[in-house]
Amino acid sequence: MIRKTLSIIITFDLTEQAIAAEAFCQKQRLPGRLIPVPREITAGCGLSWKAPPDAKDLLCKSFEEGGILWEKVYLLEV
Repeated sequence: MIRKTLSIIITFDLTEQAIAAEAFCQKQRLPGRLIPVPREITAGCGLSWKAPPDAKDLLCKSFEEGGILWEKVYLLEV
């Protein structure tokens, strides 16, 4: 059984935004990975970025500075 951990989940309106976020994070060496949106959330494109909770401020600031658009940020056990 997979053990759930507390994570931030960043959702996107469009698939293109999620793919751009993934490329941006890999280039900038930011924490996290692209995953399907968890069942607990309803989001536009079905993709989300999962990262440790302590990375929230870093990711949001980096996305703003890099022009990466996102929908919402959630704190969930996934």
